[in-house]
Amino acid sequence: MIDLSQLNYQHLYYFWVTAREGGINKAGGVLRLSPSTISAQVRQLEDQLEVELFERSSRGLSLTAAGRLVQRYADDIFDLGRQLLGAVDGRTGARPMRLTVGVADVVPKLVAYAMMKPLLDPDAPPVVLTVHEDHPEALLAALASHQLDVVLLDQPVGPTAAVRVHHHALGESRVGLFGHARVIEGLRGGFPACLDGAPLLLPTAASSVRRALDAWFDRQALRPRMIAEFEDSALMKVFGQGGHGLFPAPMVVGDAICAQYGVAVAGEIDAVTERFYAVTAERRIKHPAAVLLTRAARRALDGAGATA
Repeated sequence: MIDLSQLNYQHLYYFWVTAREGGINKAGGVLRLSPSTISAQVRQLEDQLEVELFERSSRGLSLTAAGRLVQRYADDIFDLGRQLLGAVDGRTGARPMRLTVGVADVVPKLVAYAMMKPLLDPDAPPVVLTVHEDHPEALLAALASHQLDVVLLDQPVGPTAAVRVHHHALGESRVGLFGHARVIEGLRGGFPACLDGAPLLLPTAASSVRRALDAWFDRQALRPRMIAEFEDSALMKVFGQGGHGLFPAPMVVGDAICAQYGVAVAGEIDAVTERFYAVTAERRIKHPAAVLLTRAARRALDGAGATA
């Protein structure tokens, strides 16, 4: 492996533009260079780093795992270059940190927002967020290949997972059932007995809170009427807004849910909590912005309605 003094930043720049544009020909148009020149420069960088950066096929170029890692470092390097030019020109403040976050699709969007919102406070250190939403398995694979800095989940990764990761507990919140006024007014009896036969909108079984709710209904000998199941928690709330049934959500964002969707709380379930975790590839979080995220998330989940 070469030492730092031998790294050719022009080769790295040509690679970075190629990765950003999605191909040699497009990069050539941006750089005003022939494709053969760019291809030769990228191959020289691969030789220097002793890794393959692109997979070449009849369909074009795609980044390898090593290529994605190099691209992320190149993003920071050339962003710092822009900051340098701004500093010389007297047009810059503190250099923002970049943080790439994966959010599992089962994590309620309002909770994810509450956890990340403090990072964007004007008085906080400047952070540029890139947020990806996907199934947990896809996010963990991206974390392992250094495409993500941290992943937000609603449950720990099981021991049979294909990647080695570390969990950082952020907190938990009691779960409540929310609904349109006409649905709540149609309930008979006190809570939770009124849930027997009540129309219900639930997340799919992939969600930890769904499994906890099913177990709680069994313990209470309640048989609510299933109306629909959802992978997307925001879509579930829209159906609840339309008066199609009660839906569960963390009480930590209860006020925001009521205000945004025009619903009310039918009741809180003390025995069911939704937990949240930050997952990283390293045991100790080192990325400064990821440290800020975990601290902000813990403060957010320690608010009204949280139990941790």
